[in-house]
Amino acid sequence: MKTSVLEVVSLLLEKLLLVSNFRFFSSGAPGEDKARNNFPEINSFLRGDVLEVPRTHLTHYGIYLGDNHVAHMMPDILVALTDDKGLTQKVVSNKRLILGVIARVASVRVDTVEDFAYGAKILVNHLDKSLNKKALLNEEVAQRAEELLGITPYSLLWNNCEHFVTYCRFGTATSPQADKFCERLKIIIRDQRSVLASAILGLASIVFLGLAPYTTLPAIFIPFCLWMAG
Repeated sequence: MKTSVLEVVSLLLEKLLLVSNFRFFSSGAPGEDKARNNFPEINSFLRGDVLEVPRTHLTHYGIYLGDNHVAHMMPDILVALTDDKGLTQKVVSNKRLILGVIARVASVRVDTVEDFAYGAKILVNHLDKSLNKKALLNEEVAQRAEELLGITPYSLLWNNCEHFVTYCRFGTATSPQADKFCERLKIIIRDQRSVLASAILGLASIVFLGLAPYTTLPAIFIPFCLWMAG
């Protein structure tokens, strides 16, 4: 029972992160006009470098493999539906990406630097300073990324693009972005006003939707859990 509750909570956290950062999933779908001149000279990148590009609220990461190619993890529902590389290698659309997040499936894929950056400014090896960790040799980093190419489970909190690059670069998978989100959520949960707000919303749902298990149980269970966690 405890495991089931934890799985439900984990799923809710992931969907909350998805909704709160919806604009992050801008993946370069065809037909969208974006400037693609904000990245430095490709010749300055070294094989095994960590490339990162800012998105709204979040940052996307990849490993430079050389020859203008980047390995990065992208949620993608299509890789679970077909093995046709002619289809799966096309630029991941927003629909494919969001469905991939919901289905918790992704692929570590190789794209050009331009498609990876999608007009955003590229930072190189910024994680080395922000995490204050010693990086592995660049060739080992690139080889680790190449070994992970293909379909993989995906989780916004436990296995995302940042986990992928930190594993390749430092040998340990971590995600400061996910950790920061969980810390913020913890603050919200510990705020007793959240208990009051959830109780009021629960009562309102009962008033407008009627007395039924699907309204009564959440109205009781959610405030109780927030109260016990506070």
